[in-house]
Order: sequence, then structure tokens, then C-alpha cells
Amino acid sequence: VDPSRSTITGESRLEKGVEKQVEIFGESMRNSYQEGPEDIRHINKWLANMFGDYYTRKGLSVAHREMITFCFLAAQGGCEAQLKAHVEGNLNVGNSKQYLINIASQCVPYIGY
Repeated sequence: VDPSRSTITGESRLEKGVEKQVEIFGESMRNSYQEGPEDIRHINKWLANMFGDYYTRKGLSVAHREMITFCFLAAQGGCEAQLKAHVEGNLNVGNSKQYLINIASQCVPYIGY
């Protein structure tokens, strides 16, 4: 990672990631890395750390990052629950329904239908 683009430290990664998750998906994400079945909590913590690593960097807005995540999940397939959550996340950070329709329309020739 280019240090000039980083906004967090190893010590603040989890906290900043949770803040981004709450900003995008709502207050229910506040303690998600500590909740849920014991055998998958490490995944929830990994995801919170990932949001701290990638969603806090300089260069792209949160709205652009959410749009990109939407495209990746749509292209990957088999991620319908995550795609639905990121549709809501996109709307929560200011991307409109029409914008997402336009983005999906541009992706269809590449990802299929």
C-alpha cells in the first residue's frame, strides 16, 4: 500500500472498518464482528478489517467504492445475498437506483445475463 493513500494504522484498522460498515450498512453492523455463530466470527472480523484497509483510503469516495463492489459481486455470481446488501449500501451512500441500473446495464455485455 502506498503510505500516502493510507488513512489508518494497524491499531486503528478494525475500529475504522467498523465505522465504515456502519456508515454504509447501518448501525446493525456496529458489533457484527463480535456476534453471530462462533465458528464464523473470524470472517466477520476479517471483513471489518478489510473495510478499514480499503474503504478508508484516499483517492475514491465511499460511493465509488460501493459501486465497484456492486460490479464485482454481480460479475462473480453466486453472491446474491452480498449483492443485495451492497445495493442497499450503494443507496445509503448516495448512489441512486437509476445509477445502479445504468451501471448494471454497462456490465451486462461483460458478465452475461
